[in-house]
Amino acid sequence: MRLGPWEIALIAMFVVVLFGARKIPEIMRGLGLGIKEFKSGLKEEENAGNGEDKQEKKPEEKENKEPTSS
Repeated sequence: MRLGPWEIALIAMFVVVLFGARKIPEIMRGLGLGIKEFKSGLKEEENAGNGEDKQEKKPEEKENKEPTSS
């Protein structure tokens, strides 16, 4: 099912009539924040799955980066 330009324009006009021009930016902002939170949640889940290996390596890297005094 493809949406042509007339169908998209009709849907946009319906949304403007239904919600009003002032409410649309608030709705889009909330939608954007929701997508951002969803993506960050996915990244956290990926890191949690691989985090055990990375957490074990991080302290070693920190120890190697610390300057040694002679």
